[in-house]
Amino acid sequence: MKKYTFTDKKDTRSGFGAGIAELGRSNPKVIALCADLVASLKLDTFIKENPERFIQVGIAEANMIGVSAGLALSGYIPYATTFANFGSGRVYDQIRQSVAYSGTNVKICVSHAGLTLGEDGATHQILEDLAMMRAMPEMTVINPCDYNQTKAATIAIADYNGPVYLRFGRPVMPIFTADDQKFEIGKAWTVNEGKDVSIFATGHLVWEAILAGEILEQEGIDAEIINIHTIKPLDNEAILKSASKTRCVVTAEEHQLNGGLGDAVCQLLSRNMPTPVEMIGVNNSFGESGTPAQLMEKYGLNAKSIVESVRKVIARK
Repeated sequence: MKKYTFTDKKDTRSGFGAGIAELGRSNPKVIALCADLVASLKLDTFIKENPERFIQVGIAEANMIGVSAGLALSGYIPYATTFANFGSGRVYDQIRQSVAYSGTNVKICVSHAGLTLGEDGATHQILEDLAMMRAMPEMTVINPCDYNQTKAATIAIADYNGPVYLRFGRPVMPIFTADDQKFEIGKAWTVNEGKDVSIFATGHLVWEAILAGEILEQEGIDAEIINIHTIKPLDNEAILKSASKTRCVVTAEEHQLNGGLGDAVCQLLSRNMPTPVEMIGVNNSFGESGTPAQLMEKYGLNAKSIVESVRKVIARK
């Protein structure tokens, strides 16, 4: 197995902050909007360097989506930023009508997604946002795995013409992808090639999949690990190619089992290549308060659970 190490840890939201700051210097059409969460979204540098291209809408997320749609129709590239719970569930109707249905070039960029929001608890730990956005026609859905990939994705979506939902998080995580990477929307990244099982992971669970791969290697199991950073459009070719080789699959995501990456992979496989699948995710429950590490352990979103699921799915081959 290819070895991945890291020399630094950062939160993925800081990758977004670095990416939009770089866009502020290179793309005059980029405008940042925020719903009273500037520090949490790491917008300070962008605002300092481009005060005329920042709009503070206050705690009015629905209004922010409407303003963003208007800016997009005027030729700008608006980045609407807030917490994931407020940027999906609270404004679903506005996104559906003014962004997706209207085909406006709005980038909805949201932080503090999933259980790893931590102590703020269940009311803020949205675990169904990928399902909602994935079901939305015309919406591109991206969930990068570390600081560098989030920065690269933030920059890349400015060149994509259409609605985007970009999801990232609060906890400090290992940085293990290249700092000069080219981010390709809809193109999965093969972290490690293997022959015994395919592990398709997204977001924070990619690093846990890498740790699981190291444990499995000691057991003589050669895991193929693929980072599905784009939930929609899904890289069907990469998934089918891997599953055809290994003949069994594990998916891993910081999201409800219903409607997320696992469901997307299962839909694809059931139509093209029926394959045994085990899914790592939150099983039909809300979150709760706790540290990110405590919550990931309690809800089974870690390397240990991935290893256990790999053993199960290989036995089903």
